[in-house]
Order: sequence, then C-alpha cells, then structure tokens
Amino acid sequence: MTYDFQWSILWQQPYGQWMLEGIWTTVRLGLLCWAFALTLGIFVGTLRMSRLKPVRMLATAYTELFRNIPLLVQLFFWYFAAPRILPKGLVQFLYYDVNNVEFWVVVIGLSIYTSSRVAEQMRAGLGSIPLEQYHAALSTGLSNFQTYRHVIVPIAMRIIVPPLTTEFLTTFKNTALAMTVGVLETTFMSQQIEAYTFHGLEATTGASLVYFSISMMVTLLMNIVEKKIAIPGFIKRKA
Repeated sequence: MTYDFQWSILWQQPYGQWMLEGIWTTVRLGLLCWAFALTLGIFVGTLRMSRLKPVRMLATAYTELFRNIPLLVQLFFWYFAAPRILPKGLVQFLYYDVNNVEFWVVVIGLSIYTSSRVAEQMRAGLGSIPLEQYHAALSTGLSNFQTYRHVIVPIAMRIIVPPLTTEFLTTFKNTALAMTVGVLETTFMSQQIEAYTFHGLEATTGASLVYFSISMMVTLLMNIVEKKIAIPGFIKRKA
C-alpha cells in the first residue's frame, strides 16, 4: 500500500484560503503577544531591582508564578476558570461583549506567560551592568528614575538581545497552543485540512514550513538588530 501524495491541497481552494487565514492569525497573535510581553516584562524586570522590598517581592512573585506554570494550563485557566471567579460585569464585557474572545484570551495568557520570562532576562541584564555605571550616571545630575530610563535600561536591553530573540521565536511557536481554546491559527487549520482531505502529512508539513519560515525571518531580523545596537566592549556573538 503506497501513500498518494497531493501537495496541491495546500493551495487548492478552500484549503489554501484556510491556510492563509491561519498564517495571518498566527502572525497577528505572535506580534501582539510579543509587544505586550516585552513591555510588561521590561517593567516587571526593572521592578525586581527596586530598593523597595515590597515592590521587589511583588515583581518576583509575578515572575515566579507565571513562568513556572505551563502555558497550556494558563490558557485553560483564562478561558475556562477565570469567567467563574471574576466579577460578573467584567466577565460580561470580556467574554461576551468582546468579539473573537478566544483570540484575546490567548493574547492575555501568552503575553503574561512570556512577560514573566522576559522579566527574568531583564533582571539578569540589569544585574550584569557594573555598579560604577550607575554611579557615573548619578554623578551627572540624573535622578534615580532618569538613570534607569536613559542609561541602565537601554544598556541592559542591548545586552539581552540574544535571549530576547529566543523568546520572540518561542512566542510564535507557542501560538500553536491557541488551537486548544478554539483559535483558528496555522496548526488548527492544518488539522482541519487533514480532517477534510485525509492528507495529514502534507498539511502538517505545510504548517511546519510556515513556523520554520517565520522563525528564520525573526532570527535574521534580530541578528540585524543585535549588530546595529551592539555596545563596544560588551560581549556579543561573533559573526
């Protein structure tokens, strides 16, 4: 018994349209989650270096809580459990009045999960900056807040570009879990094509190539960014 390969199903209608819609959802989901996660992660990671112990403990609790619970469990929590414990008015707005609620549930869950990982990398980046750099900035007349905003945080961001690249890639790959709560992204669409055509090998291979292509584009982009913002004298990857 031989397998009848039909790669054309990847562009035949309506399956080609399904795949394009899934790819677009994956890209939108990945970019939105990364934007929110990066912003929140930088903020929380900076708070972890605060001199105020309650602030530092709160930021640490956030980081440890969300990065140590599997993403799939968190998505299930936000989709199935949260509506039962949140105030009724908030549930009505978030889960019934908002269009495409499944998409936004994944944005919330994946953004929070990824931000906790970014926060830890941000803390490591801030901790790698010599104390003399901080004192030098203060000596110019900058306040503590201005020192972090204009000197310390920008330097830390440049240092942690390589691990941030990994997180950026992981964010796109983690969007595949969105299918578990009904988001019609690339993996979901590939499974739909398999269900309708019984050609799972072609559908799964197509989805794999999509994720690989996105990952390569992200890697190339972040390599360019890393070279552009590299600080002379700091350790960086060799070309």
